[in-house]
Amino acid sequence: MEFLAEYASFLAKTVTLVVAILVVLISFAALRSKGRRKSAGQLQVSKLNDFYKELRERLESTLLDKDQLKALRKSEGKAEKKKGKQKAEAKPRVFVLDFDGDIKASATESLRHEITALLSLATPKDEVVLRLESGGGMVHSYGLASSQLARIRQAGVPLTVCIDKVAASGGYMMACIGEKIISAPFAILGSIGVVAQLPNVNRLLKKHDIDFEVLTAGEYKRTLTVFGENTEKGREKFQEDLDITHQLFKNFVSRYRPQLAIDEVATGEVWLGVAALDKQLVDELQTSDEYLATKAKTAEVFHLHYAERKSLQERVGLAASGSVDRVLLTWWSRLTQQRFW
Repeated sequence: MEFLAEYASFLAKTVTLVVAILVVLISFAALRSKGRRKSAGQLQVSKLNDFYKELRERLESTLLDKDQLKALRKSEGKAEKKKGKQKAEAKPRVFVLDFDGDIKASATESLRHEITALLSLATPKDEVVLRLESGGGMVHSYGLASSQLARIRQAGVPLTVCIDKVAASGGYMMACIGEKIISAPFAILGSIGVVAQLPNVNRLLKKHDIDFEVLTAGEYKRTLTVFGENTEKGREKFQEDLDITHQLFKNFVSRYRPQLAIDEVATGEVWLGVAALDKQLVDELQTSDEYLATKAKTAEVFHLHYAERKSLQERVGLAASGSVDRVLLTWWSRLTQQRFW
């Protein structure tokens, strides 16, 4: 017991010291940045052709002996020299964007800047490829993200959306804007529907003689609440709002994919890529890697990423938030029923 008490005391002192150091560092960073103009982010551009070339050359240098490698490099040099003598023609360009969506569609902030940048140069001869992963989220957030993609269509630049894992609900709302949708065979697509849920603890409060008053100006300012007593009229109005949102969702999808039997697919169901192709939710079955590697043979492929510059406080906060999210997600996966092969 004495050992445990000493160990607990040591642990408490250590934790206190670490927290104190973090507080000092954050305070120092805050003082340094005080009065400075907040620096905007920056657009990072990398050429994927070089990336694919490096992968191939690395494999060649491992598999081929010196003579074979020398002969290969010589033949490549001759081919490049011959190509240089011929009349140079500008290659088409492919701009690659990534969108990894959370419930708030937080990646929209970077997406909007990436689209603004590429539209300053892109022409109808170029192509934009969006690698999209999202299970959906808030209506207004994904509405804004979709509006950003619509800018590409309005500019007349071809838009291809690649889905390797999931594009459901708000994710599919974004995907449908693409002139071409490419999906991996077992990606999850669809969920063209609207859902809202909230707990109600009014009966628990009544049981303990606790009153909760809700004052509103406007008949439907508050339809359903967590603490107040919900009425049938309030439920009907809430359901009416959901139905209106669902109809707007269906109209939006139909506008960009008129070939869909919208009432058949807008049931809130999801389909794997193979079945989604039959439903015309997608146009081709292929991974984004295969599509881009093929494009790199005939076009210049550029990956764009707008990176926000964050302060030390923000980086510490994001790191802590990410750790909590991972812990919660792990336990949620263990507690809920999952589908496995």
